[in-house]
Amino acid sequence: MNEPAVSVVICVYTEDRWEDILAAVASVRAQSRPALETLLVVDHNQGLLERLTREYKEVAEVRVLANAGPRGLSAGRNTGIAASHGEIIAFLDDDAVAERDWLAYFAEGYTDPRVMAVGGRTVPIWASGRRPAWFPEEFDWVVGCAYKGLPGGVARVRNVLGGNASFRRTAFDAAGGFATGIGRDGDKRPLGCEETELCIRLSRARPDAILLLDDRAVIHHRVPGVRERFGYFRTRTYAEGLSKALVARSVGAGKGLESERRYTTRVLPAGVARGARDALLGRAGGAGRVGAIVAGVAAAAGGYVVGSVRARRGDVTFSVGEIPGAKGGEGGSS
Repeated sequence: MNEPAVSVVICVYTEDRWEDILAAVASVRAQSRPALETLLVVDHNQGLLERLTREYKEVAEVRVLANAGPRGLSAGRNTGIAASHGEIIAFLDDDAVAERDWLAYFAEGYTDPRVMAVGGRTVPIWASGRRPAWFPEEFDWVVGCAYKGLPGGVARVRNVLGGNASFRRTAFDAAGGFATGIGRDGDKRPLGCEETELCIRLSRARPDAILLLDDRAVIHHRVPGVRERFGYFRTRTYAEGLSKALVARSVGAGKGLESERRYTTRVLPAGVARGARDALLGRAGGAGRVGAIVAGVAAAAGGYVVGSVRARRGDVTFSVGEIPGAKGGEGGSS
């Protein structure tokens, strides 16, 4: 049985991450299971588009193209999907590097034809060299990484995490693309959840679909110094609440908040208990982690309330993403 061809999409937007982008591409080119192609989708930055085009003009398996939709990560991903040719489409953050067997583990997950998505484990690379003592592992999603509470090994999940994920092409034929208006938009408020909304929509369109998390498919994600600060932590958790309100508006609160209920009733109380125990034993960071968990929950809840009100009033809008161009890998490159 032939293994499915895998296209890798990396969405980029700023020259400030130039070295990170080069490292991300290099990690894909060094995979033990080679990618069919790597697509760099540039989000409305002509200077970066031209610079990357020059950088990779002699590299046949790397293509550089412009985001064909509105500014933002979702439209960039949809552009990459349309231009790709692989049966499987993998997504890698522009400030992350993949371990050598990353794509091999992804491809392995698709031996069952019902599998529509496979995600991996994202490990933080802290700018300061180590995790801040106050930063709870339960909130590593704040910096785009796998967090305490996710299942280990290979397990079925409601949704994969977008910066380290792959989908079967037919998943997009069934459910459409990433929704615009939910996720990241350059340097604006750090919203998210576009992959959550897509995965729930996919499961509705294909009730037999299986979505997997394989923690052997590892990438290492750079966390800049500004994201190690409590101010960013608070802003990001509030933005997550705003995003979750849009997801609930799109797919209903039942599915939209299914995993979050378990997270808030089981995972976070256990984190508070560990932090309190460490504080009583005089260990560094215990009290800080307790405070961060409480503050993070409060900020996310506040964002959810505000986001729900705005969504009901029509102050914020989003739409199911369209895949520009023809389906089935017939897209072109710039």
